[in-house]
Amino acid sequence: MSEKEALLSSSSSDSDDVNEKQPLNATVGSVSDESLSEQSTGKGYATIGGLENEFSGLPEQDAETLRQQVHISPFSPSFLQLFRYADRKDIAILVLGVIVSIAEGVMRPLMAIVFGAATQEFTDLPAGSMMMYFNGSYYNRYNSTYDKHNYTQDGWYSELYNSTSYEYDYSYMDNSAFVENVSRYALFMFLLGIAVTILTFSKTFLFIDRADVLSSRIREHYLTATLRQNIGYFDKLGSGEITTRISSDTVLLQEAMSEKVSYVISYLATFITAVVIAYSRSYLLSSIIIGNVIMIILTSYFGSKIVTKFSAKSQEGYSVGGSLAEEAISSVRNVQAFGIQERMAQAYDGFLATSEKWGIRVGYVTGLRTGLTFLFAMTIDALAYWQGIGLLIEGTVNVASLLTTIFTLSLGAFSFTMITPYLTGISTGIAASAKIFSTIDRKSAIDSSSEEGERLTEVKGDIELRNIRFVYPSRPNVTVLRDFSLKIPHGKTVALVGPSGSGKSTIVGLIERFYNPLNGEVLLDGHNIVDLNTRWLRQQVALVQQEPSLFACSIFENICYGLIGTPYEHASDVEKRELVVDACKQANAWEFIQTLPDGLDTVVGERGILMSGGQKQRIAIARAIVSNPKILLLDEATSALDTKSEGVVQEALDRAAKMRTTIVIAHRLSTIKDADLIVVMRTGEILEQGTHAQLLDMKGEYYKLVQAQTIEVLKETSDSSDSTDAQVDENSGIELAKFNTKQTVASTLFHRKVEETKPASVGAVVYMLYRISQRDLAILLMGLYSGAITGMAYIGLSLLYSTALQRIQEYNNPNDYALLRRSIYLVAAFLFMQAMILFIAGSAAGSMFGYSSSRMVRRIRSLFFRHLLRQDISYFDDSEHTTGSLTSSLARDAQSIESIGGSTANKLVESMVTSFGGFIFCIAFGYKLGLVLLTGLPVMLFIGYYRFKFMTAFAETTKGHHAKSSNYACEATSSIRTVVSLTREEEILEGYRKTLAVIVRGNRKANIRSAALVALGRGMQYYIMALAFYYGGLLVASGEYSLNQFFVIFIIMVFGLENATTIFTFAPEMSKALRAGRNIKKLIDSQPEIDAWSKDGVVLPADEINGAIEFRDVYFRYPTRSDVPVLRGLNLSVKKGQFVALVGASGCGKSTTIGLIESFYRPQWGSVFMDGRDISTLNVSEYRKNIALVQQEPVLYAGSIRYNVALGSPGEVTDDQIVAACKKANIHDFITSLPDGYDTLCGAKGSLLSGGQKQRIAIARALIREPKILLLDEATSALDSESEKIVQAALDEAAIGRTTIAVAHRLSTIQNADVIYVFENGKILESGTHQQLLANRSKYFELVNLQALDKS
Repeated sequence: MSEKEALLSSSSSDSDDVNEKQPLNATVGSVSDESLSEQSTGKGYATIGGLENEFSGLPEQDAETLRQQVHISPFSPSFLQLFRYADRKDIAILVLGVIVSIAEGVMRPLMAIVFGAATQEFTDLPAGSMMMYFNGSYYNRYNSTYDKHNYTQDGWYSELYNSTSYEYDYSYMDNSAFVENVSRYALFMFLLGIAVTILTFSKTFLFIDRADVLSSRIREHYLTATLRQNIGYFDKLGSGEITTRISSDTVLLQEAMSEKVSYVISYLATFITAVVIAYSRSYLLSSIIIGNVIMIILTSYFGSKIVTKFSAKSQEGYSVGGSLAEEAISSVRNVQAFGIQERMAQAYDGFLATSEKWGIRVGYVTGLRTGLTFLFAMTIDALAYWQGIGLLIEGTVNVASLLTTIFTLSLGAFSFTMITPYLTGISTGIAASAKIFSTIDRKSAIDSSSEEGERLTEVKGDIELRNIRFVYPSRPNVTVLRDFSLKIPHGKTVALVGPSGSGKSTIVGLIERFYNPLNGEVLLDGHNIVDLNTRWLRQQVALVQQEPSLFACSIFENICYGLIGTPYEHASDVEKRELVVDACKQANAWEFIQTLPDGLDTVVGERGILMSGGQKQRIAIARAIVSNPKILLLDEATSALDTKSEGVVQEALDRAAKMRTTIVIAHRLSTIKDADLIVVMRTGEILEQGTHAQLLDMKGEYYKLVQAQTIEVLKETSDSSDSTDAQVDENSGIELAKFNTKQTVASTLFHRKVEETKPASVGAVVYMLYRISQRDLAILLMGLYSGAITGMAYIGLSLLYSTALQRIQEYNNPNDYALLRRSIYLVAAFLFMQAMILFIAGSAAGSMFGYSSSRMVRRIRSLFFRHLLRQDISYFDDSEHTTGSLTSSLARDAQSIESIGGSTANKLVESMVTSFGGFIFCIAFGYKLGLVLLTGLPVMLFIGYYRFKFMTAFAETTKGHHAKSSNYACEATSSIRTVVSLTREEEILEGYRKTLAVIVRGNRKANIRSAALVALGRGMQYYIMALAFYYGGLLVASGEYSLNQFFVIFIIMVFGLENATTIFTFAPEMSKALRAGRNIKKLIDSQPEIDAWSKDGVVLPADEINGAIEFRDVYFRYPTRSDVPVLRGLNLSVKKGQFVALVGASGCGKSTTIGLIESFYRPQWGSVFMDGRDISTLNVSEYRKNIALVQQEPVLYAGSIRYNVALGSPGEVTDDQIVAACKKANIHDFITSLPDGYDTLCGAKGSLLSGGQKQRIAIARALIREPKILLLDEATSALDSESEKIVQAALDEAAIGRTTIAVAHRLSTIQNADVIYVFENGKILESGTHQQLLANRSKYFELVNLQALDKS
């Protein structure tokens, strides 16, 4: 069995599978139980979704301030709340839809009246030989007369006898009147069919269309509400949960408002009308039966309430897991580098287990509700015949009244059994609305959409923080700023420096009004910013963050977002382009932009993934300065830039800062030495302040920071040999010319024609789902068997009905009433027995299908997630595979599969058995009538199949629009700080509205066709019944068919056609399930080129690995940007144990080199070697175990600090090892100062920690791995000087005995490297030691001079 097959058939749900090896377990060990405890993993993500009572120890005023920023009031959902955004037009259309649905529902009981009247005609026919009758004529055969004498006491008398013999003439009945009446009833049925067709089309289209419109409004309001929330709200909520809500839960809401509602209304109308008609026919009999009807209502009501409650808990469990999935997918490089795919999958599976548990309970409740509904519905018939036969004998009712009463109430009860799957869907939608509407109704503590607040006519830019005391709402026990006061005059540049966690970024957040302080105030030109309009305030401020966020559009569009709120917001593209080009030139971005094939129109990818760190930061700076803001906030704005770019950009920023207030946060002190004021902070307090020269003269804290960043100058004693040892590629132009040939070779690799893979067939998808559910095969078979029993029950019901009618016809003589009573009592007993069987079978089928579908959904999501994390990194570079679309697909596809499970699967099995089994039975029982009626089945099948195919094709067509809308939401919420600082909310919402409008318009045409097909299928039911009445009447009238034969076939047709029609009402669900199944199968079947699951490849013994790395003539282009060469014949060598540094301009290939070493990509030409072996020949997972990576933008997960550090180790780790690693990374003291220590939660994506704190934890995670090769991609860029010096010393110590490759722009961190490679244009320009390269006085020499830190 292959690895894929093993995983397909394995169950992560089974408790006995805990120790069973999954494919990823072979490559990744697990941390100790303590490290993966509930406290470490579950709590981290669980607290994203809810608020713990963590403010109890604070003063009431402080607690209230914090609570306002994170608290979400619970929402009590109801069905009518789903329609809260309906306007008058919508209400009018919905009212019309309700009226039409009621009218369509009334048609069924009218059909019962026609049926009852027609039945009276049938039962009035004489049975058997009495079909012949005496026609009133006779013949005289003979005549004799004689005289008889009798003697009596009174005397003699005589009698005369006349004897005549007659032969009577019998003839067949003239049935023309019967045929005429039956034909009339057939015509009535046909006319009812026409009415039903029109009404069904109307109700279906009206509700589907309004559901589209209203659900799009809910989506829009939800995103609007989400974007207006204060930042503290997002500290508690993962963007993955928001994506799940907007892409998955809103679909449930839409389905709860769609045609399901029309079916419920229609069936309720059938039920109510049936009760009214039944009472009008026989008040006494109806009163006897009505108790069961009430029990059916109560069962549906209480069952739905419980289902809603359990569904809400199931959805809540998954939505939190959705945040985990979103974090893992968005940081897939980190996941693959550390080989933690299986651990992420196990943590994700924990939330799936919670969702599964409540999903199974939903199945049990639904099954019990179905069983009870069957019990009470079928005992209606038993009661009706038991009591009704007495009323018939007494003459209280006639046959028509009796049968109309029984049939209408049975039809009403049957309608309730049909409602069950629709009610389940509506209940699930109502449950899904709770979280959505609670967010919509939440009043944000800082509402950026509010028009309240003052707008100043003129802004100078004076900023003052006065007596600020601040605590983060998500970490209420840690005081960040303590009575902090600072004045920043307008037009001045103020720099904030100090250790990580000292409160620097917090000040930026307070000025942007991301949070509210507990005490004190922030003033702008003397006005408290609380009194100013929030949106207006943010438009006066431009922010460049430490980890810049770009959006998945072009460079031009990204920079234009900086013009929002300015006079140029709606300027022409020509004017905007001039401003953008000028801003790019100032930010030193124009040069690299011009080298791109599409220039400013180049798409940057999700979160700017197609740009290097330095390129992203320069685009972000251009975006900030394009609007010429009054206040400029730079939070480590140049940390990712190379030294030359930093110098140019810094000069531009210095030039721009002269006209505005600028606040700079920087750890690289060379960038702030010219600031008007430098403020040195620690633990939320100011230690010292002054200019660069003043602070150096003080020889205090700042002086120490400067000393830590001093770069060793060129030693005058250096001899000429030092210079010659450094290698300079003077022939770079010649090599560049050579590259043209190999560029062509590399290019051809990208332009190979890729064959389009055909969508998987229905059979392939079904087989895949069978393999996934194989472990629950016994449960599924029990469900199928039980569902088949419920389906066959309708055939049994028709036999019992027809038997009762036959007996009523046969024993219509008063002398036979006793026999009639016994016969009908026997029928009633069988009906009661059938009701008990259906109770057991219905409960079992619903429960079994609910159980198996919940487990299947868990397995599908687990499989999907595992296979996602297995894919090549290039898969995630593709614009179609954004984090938002993948997270949405993960939530939606499994849910689509689930939509045809549970009660829906039960109803489908039941309907198919009733339909097809009934038709076969009809042919066997009376082939003439059966075959004639069977002609309607292919038509109905064609209608249903065509609708299914059409809906499937349409779902594929709209897939892109849905993915785009989901990605809008995910991208906006995952970069929420950037979105609100740019005041992009309205622009995002406008784009989202347009996308939704396209979806709604496209859906409308499809909905018309879909509704027409549903209506035609529903009408066919009546047309076939009309045919049955007409042709069946002829057969009975001719004596060819008995009454029993006709009614068996007819009643089976009634139930069979109703069920056949029901099958096709689930066509949308089936089409969605097929599309989802194809998506899942496509991913599961995909084989990545670089497969961490694969057992192939050489596994080198750990003691034989030295860690020497070599690049030989490597050419590389990113698969998604095949026109842009990145590495152009790279050759470099790293010996065992060497500390090698890679420096150069942004975009020159340094991080790409790291990615190739990590085996994220394969070069198009050349090879990468480790210890002389081509790494493409090595086993991927085992190879990566020897490497540890610290990225430029550190990735943490929403667990505890202990959990995050432990993720670095491929094996078990102890607390002592975790502590030791944290001490080496200079983070231990900070961790122990926190109230929860190592159990402190990091928040979603590490949002509860500062950049420096995140980076040190990431370094600790790398060090605990004890790697042979250590890759540092700007590993200390976010650290303050003091921490950097200590961490650098730790890294230097850690580098002993292992190969270390560091990418760095801060040259003080790599001046002690054994070899420094200077990159330019994807190849090595020069290499050597620090002193050798200084002696060359080339590129590196220029970079060092730009970072000099003297008083000047």
